[in-house]
Amino acid sequence: MENDDYFEDEEFSPVRSLLGLLTFSTILPINVFTSIEYMTKLTWCWPFLHIFVGILAALCGYVSVEFLHLNSFFTAAVVYAFLMILTGYNHLDGVMDMADGVMVHGDPEKKIRVMKDSSVGAGGMATLFLVASLTVAGLYNILDYNFILGIVICEMSAKTSLLTTALLSRPLTPGIGSYFIRETNLQNYFTSTILIGIIAYLLGNVAGLAGVLGAVVSGIVIALIAKRNFVLANGDVLGMSNEVGRMVSLLFMSVALFYI
Repeated sequence: MENDDYFEDEEFSPVRSLLGLLTFSTILPINVFTSIEYMTKLTWCWPFLHIFVGILAALCGYVSVEFLHLNSFFTAAVVYAFLMILTGYNHLDGVMDMADGVMVHGDPEKKIRVMKDSSVGAGGMATLFLVASLTVAGLYNILDYNFILGIVICEMSAKTSLLTTALLSRPLTPGIGSYFIRETNLQNYFTSTILIGIIAYLLGNVAGLAGVLGAVVSGIVIALIAKRNFVLANGDVLGMSNEVGRMVSLLFMSVALFYI
């Protein structure tokens, strides 16, 4: 998709770019492709596209509970598996690659080399296990409160976390991640986050807002970790932010649901 002559004479189309972004981040049979430059111009809309993904995951959870009569834990595992499959395991390599880069000792150049290496170390495997386990635990917790709309909130909030990291990062070039980082600025970030916050409040009141806040906090932390270890950020860093953002969003919602 990057620098492909096929898109040389293409004109920018918001609808085509949004559908291209959804094609890029899911396995849904949309099959709309556009240049990486045009697709990433609407990066700030990514959380809104994943409201639809979250709705599908929430329906999966509803069917699991109401029709298959699975308990909350089994349903949480099914929902997580559904999300991973639907998104094509898109960000899991980012979790492992960034974790490997952070764990290795050395200067930023060495850490970046390890992060970009195709092999996976113990740190990457362990981090993926922890993130996946804690995400399933978070889904289990909100389902125990019958807060199934929290699935929608955590999925759209995952992309808010990614945008937060993109906003606070300098891009590592070349790479697809650099396009997303360059297209994220203060104006479109705040527009996106405020609108997502309103939607989250309508879906889940204070708990919904807490989920978005958790994602923002997560995005800030991942950006700081990346800056300290790599100076620059790439798609692996954004992928880590997405997965950890979903997890922390669930954590914040779980705490909020206990107190409200």
